[in-house]
Amino acid sequence: MHFVNAKGILTGNGRFRGMNIYRGCSHGCIYCDSRSRCYHFTHPFEDIEVKQNAPELLESALRSKRSRCMIGTGAMSDPYQPCEKDLKLTRKCLEIILKYGFGGSVLTKSDLVLRDIDLIDEINRSAKCAVQMTLTTYDDELCKILEPNVCNTKRRIEVLEKLQERGIPVYVWLTPILPYINDTEENITSILKECVRVGVKGIVCYDMGLTLREGDREYYYAALDRHFPGLKERYAKEYGNSYNIPSPDREKLMRIFHTICRDKGIISDPDKCFHHIADIPEKYKQLSLFEVSG
Repeated sequence: MHFVNAKGILTGNGRFRGMNIYRGCSHGCIYCDSRSRCYHFTHPFEDIEVKQNAPELLESALRSKRSRCMIGTGAMSDPYQPCEKDLKLTRKCLEIILKYGFGGSVLTKSDLVLRDIDLIDEINRSAKCAVQMTLTTYDDELCKILEPNVCNTKRRIEVLEKLQERGIPVYVWLTPILPYINDTEENITSILKECVRVGVKGIVCYDMGLTLREGDREYYYAALDRHFPGLKERYAKEYGNSYNIPSPDREKLMRIFHTICRDKGIISDPDKCFHHIADIPEKYKQLSLFEVSG
């Protein structure tokens, strides 16, 4: 890893603002879109860029911001990289979010998020704090191949359960689903069954498939050669250099997904999920209005 002083930390506008405390990732997921060349990395992807002044930048931004909103992290780089265990930059940023009365949202694959469960609970009680977790395959052995350097799906489900027991709203990203690898009815239903049991609020799933573009395609194909001999050639024949790589069973799997979510009261529309995540409780909105008018 290497350290930099960033010029800014928050992106976006409106009721949801994003931040990336780290740039790059060491989870080793074979399908990671963040490797794409369009993101213009100037350093090796596994050489984590640490924005060491992230807490100071965040505090400066929130101190002067009157309209309250949700502050999210994890869209481009997991905020719970292994180095976070010692650096605690994500934790410091959560402390600042709590200090200034903002809401928070975390997207991760790591069980290190449990280290901060008390802090996340405090934010959720004073405003709102949502935790989103990516789940791709229920099979532990396959998970070791697809996501080799982070906890497996069953552990992530335990994390979601512990968070939900605290009343912290939890969401799942069911993506990507890799053609001829984890695009089976058994895999999808096994994950969804656990989401129902845990009490997941919503599941983000745009489609059953993945996306590939320059940079991550080459990395993914190299992984296919190592772990699934012959599959790269099948992909090249069926998909060429397409960006969208849908599962041949996508229609059946999406029907299963929507049916289970509908029957169990889980939000399955991505836009509705994001709206639900970004929504600040009414009592908090009233408090913010009072603060501004006062």
